[in-house]
Amino acid sequence: MKAAYDRTGITPGIVHIGVGGFHRAHQALVIDDLLRAGGHRDWGICGVGLLPGDARMRDALAAQDHLYTLVTKHPDGSLEHRTVGSIVDYLLAPDDPGAVLERLADPATRIVSLTITEGGYNFDQVTGEFDVSLPAVAADAAPGAVPATVFGYVVEALARRRARGIPPFTVMSCDNVQGNGDRARIVFAAFAQLRDPELARWIREEVAFPNSMVDRITPVTTDADRALVRERLGVEDRWPVVAEPFFQWVLEDDFPLGRPDWAGAGVQLVADVEPYELMKLRLLNASHQAMAYFGYLAGHRYAHEATRDPAIAALLRGYMEQEATPTLPPVPGIDLDEYRDTLIERFGNPEVRDTLARLCAESSDRIPKWLVPVIRERLGDGGDVRLSAAVVASWARYAEGTDENGGPIEVVDRLADVLVPRARSQRTDPLAFLRDPALFGDLADDPRFTGPYLDALTRLHEDGAAATLRHLTGGR
Repeated sequence: MKAAYDRTGITPGIVHIGVGGFHRAHQALVIDDLLRAGGHRDWGICGVGLLPGDARMRDALAAQDHLYTLVTKHPDGSLEHRTVGSIVDYLLAPDDPGAVLERLADPATRIVSLTITEGGYNFDQVTGEFDVSLPAVAADAAPGAVPATVFGYVVEALARRRARGIPPFTVMSCDNVQGNGDRARIVFAAFAQLRDPELARWIREEVAFPNSMVDRITPVTTDADRALVRERLGVEDRWPVVAEPFFQWVLEDDFPLGRPDWAGAGVQLVADVEPYELMKLRLLNASHQAMAYFGYLAGHRYAHEATRDPAIAALLRGYMEQEATPTLPPVPGIDLDEYRDTLIERFGNPEVRDTLARLCAESSDRIPKWLVPVIRERLGDGGDVRLSAAVVASWARYAEGTDENGGPIEVVDRLADVLVPRARSQRTDPLAFLRDPALFGDLADDPRFTGPYLDALTRLHEDGAAATLRHLTGGR
């Protein structure tokens, strides 16, 4: 592999925490575009992994001079590929915490970006408050602690910069969390409050946390992808990235220490991200959940297979048009009819081969953030929630851990030890799954929701997913 430009002398101005497929198909691609165009040589990326398991990414990138292959898969089977060279270094925090802290504290670091997953922000789904009960958080807040969490690293680095008279870097969240920048400000300042109230005040007032909306379907890299890159493209790559052609990044322009020419690489810089963000979370992300559990229970294993099931396609369109879209404010420059059509086309791309298992994973971090807000707004306006309630019921049925033939389902969720027993008890206690205020608030007590929820759950148990889908979509 060889980059399309001379990488000599490129220095990192961005530290990215949580390097995975999405970051490498999205933000790293944008910086690569700018490097190809010329200039921006002080905006390279240093990746950081916080977990011992991130050693795999460290080793894969180190063996390739931090280069990797990005493959774009088009619906007609054609491929585009490029070598991305924007990541110029990678640090594994457990190897050398001090090196990570000093890279973050370095004046050259002007942006710290995050893809730490929806659950990585450690806040209560109902109250929105930072959860201080997590043992790792308490450990990181202790005087003189060696950090282990993202909160410990970012806040300690900011404390060092403040003590040294270095202006704070911008913290740029790229996760699927509503108001991700605002949320990041709340949780990092709340962690700092545990250490030093004055430091917390400084972070709230002086550190920029721009909101963003990011969108590109990027499935987990498989051995088949590695073989494709090797056999069809003639490239030996330990960890290539595959992605769909669609790309969107909407970003609030708030970077006190400067920024790359994001707009020059197709990023939309706006004053208010919220309309775009709500559109994406409630239409794309929540629709992924709508297809995931029903699709898996109906026997599908890939998103494109599920989308081509007429009943699932009808469910998606019905949910988006009847329940999600009425909760959205106007989105400048976006035709929502066209956006919904584009989503169905994207979901149906057979070349991406996005697995339903991936979409079903970590649902306790997804449903409360993406779908429950739609339900609450619809109920508040007196609207129908029949399809949204059915999606929650399909998650509850999936979480029982067995499919319709009695085969095992691996429920991948940080709360699996709680969710699976609760789901299995719903055969005799039908509302058991809903009785979790941290996930659902008081929905278990609202008959406008529990009515359609129980109807769908009963049908899933008695008739199966396919028949339930036909009932929900009028037999289509």
